[in-house]
Amino acid sequence: MELAIYNIKGQDTGRKATLNDEVFAIDANEQAVYLDVKQYLANQRQGTHKSKERSEVSGSTRKLHKQKGGGGSRIGDINSPVLVGGGRVFGPRPRDYRFKLNKKVKQLARRSALTYKVQDSQLIVVENFTFDAPKTKDFVNFAKNLKVDGKKVLLVLPSRDNNVTLSARNVPDADTICAADINTYALMNSNAIILTEDALELINKL
Repeated sequence: MELAIYNIKGQDTGRKATLNDEVFAIDANEQAVYLDVKQYLANQRQGTHKSKERSEVSGSTRKLHKQKGGGGSRIGDINSPVLVGGGRVFGPRPRDYRFKLNKKVKQLARRSALTYKVQDSQLIVVENFTFDAPKTKDFVNFAKNLKVDGKKVLLVLPSRDNNVTLSARNVPDADTICAADINTYALMNSNAIILTEDALELINKL
């Protein structure tokens, strides 16, 4: 599969970029994509939530009234979960939400996500470039030239480029990532994926 290569002015250079069919044109697996995104989001959770249970609520442990003969319900102390201000039953406790996912499943998920983006014409290949200095205006113009302004843009670079990264930092819905760090969530959370030529070479080997 081939895609046209554009320059930073949005002009077609007349050259073609070759996409590895084993990465960009596979039989996409939706379940693998779901699991990988689920794992990514689970890993972001701190899991520090906690509510007070019956033994942790501040209050007297005196039994409010006798067990039988009062004509009312049986009740213990004022910390009972059935009373306002009492403890919570089965409340959240601190826990780790992370779970294991096999490497091959994650690889399949990334390739499936890239395949979906190619099928939806959301993948753009550009010449290798950099900015002379970190300027938000340069990145905004770059996005306009490629007609992706107003979209969720993910720019994939072969390695960290401070001038480009800092230029994109203040642009809403724009993000940069190194090809080695690419993940399924970042791909699926974008409406337009821009790959530089060197980044494409690395991704072709995923």
